[in-house]
Amino acid sequence: MENEIKVVELFAGVGGFRLGLEGWKGKSASSGYKKSLNSPYKVVWSNQWEPSTKMQHASLVYENRFGKNGHLNEDISQVDVSKIPDHDLLVGGFPCQDYSVATTLKNSKGLIGKKGVLWWSIHKLLSEKKKKPQYLFLENVDRLLISPSGQRGRDFAIILQSLNELGYAVEWRVINAADYGMPQRRRRIFILAYLIGSNIYESLNEVSATEWILDEGTLAEAFPVTSENSLFPTQFELRGDIVSISENFNKGGTTGLFENSGLMMNGFVTTLKTQPNYEGKFTHLRDLIQNGEVTPEFYINKNDLDKWIYLKGPKKEMRTNAQGFEYNYSEGGMIFPDPLDKPSRTIITGEGGKSASRFKHVIQTPKGFRRLSPVELERLNMFPDDHTKLEGISDTKRAFFMGNALVVGVIEKIGVLLNQKIKNEVTI
Repeated sequence: MENEIKVVELFAGVGGFRLGLEGWKGKSASSGYKKSLNSPYKVVWSNQWEPSTKMQHASLVYENRFGKNGHLNEDISQVDVSKIPDHDLLVGGFPCQDYSVATTLKNSKGLIGKKGVLWWSIHKLLSEKKKKPQYLFLENVDRLLISPSGQRGRDFAIILQSLNELGYAVEWRVINAADYGMPQRRRRIFILAYLIGSNIYESLNEVSATEWILDEGTLAEAFPVTSENSLFPTQFELRGDIVSISENFNKGGTTGLFENSGLMMNGFVTTLKTQPNYEGKFTHLRDLIQNGEVTPEFYINKNDLDKWIYLKGPKKEMRTNAQGFEYNYSEGGMIFPDPLDKPSRTIITGEGGKSASRFKHVIQTPKGFRRLSPVELERLNMFPDDHTKLEGISDTKRAFFMGNALVVGVIEKIGVLLNQKIKNEVTI
């Protein structure tokens, strides 16, 4: 394809980023895979490795859906960067971990973080690639902005400064998919980075940081926002290298410095709190439910219903810990069953299995109370039906995949706007 955008997908899971960028069989997630996407994105290499399991189930699903060509099921931290093909866009939902810098290497151009922290695998790729990708598109949990508790925002500051040192400008936004008409309340931070010399980097010089965050930026055009304090954004400079930031950023601070939207360019941060500005249709849980197609094992036995009601209900009781000490325990109740006239709650990795749980979804149907099926969980993340269905993959594992996945429609929307920015902007 002319103007093809070559993509490398790290921490690929079962392929949420790929579905959002490429579509499925040329069709878009936002249309329920009925309308053409006409995407310029092409995943040329992908990696998925689960260190805690012998069987690499997610990678098997990925290969089943997209093929083995260009897919590597090995520990990314051990992969020779020279084996990764050149690409225009690097994407991935990297794990939220402790990003603190452990040591510097003398006589080397790099800094090494704690072993096993996968952000440093991204850093290594960007540092060692002779031809760096012009664009990055990353996803994480929103607590990244306030981690760790002793240095609120330090981890995100390390990421920003390491990208700054590598020549990137960065914009970010915390997006709740349901605020923009998608079927699940799932809040995640989305990070876009633009390499100096790229079309979008150059266009950043033409507007103020606040204008980019609120109106002109990729995220602002994909997911419009408003702000009550746009005249008074928080602004500060990231001082020192990432070792210094790791040791000193916001030390002792009780609140974070990063709001839910922001831009970093040349080490200077502008950040402000924004609210969604959406007037379209909303998708509710009812819209995605399978009618008459769910097998009996998903229905809750009437004898077990009291367990579910107890776990989901409010509690104020005495409990005894492992050492024999009694303590007061209390927690608020959850809505039971889950309302069908709203977007769903966030899917978690423990969604599968028959055992009673406070956090699993339960809906009421004419046949009784039941859990959500794997297909319904896939729909809540805007995956194609039976995307994760594969011989040897249990329903519990399929639910686990969706608890780890992202809402594909968010990726698609940002990808469309990112492509427009890449195509339409003219290098100065």
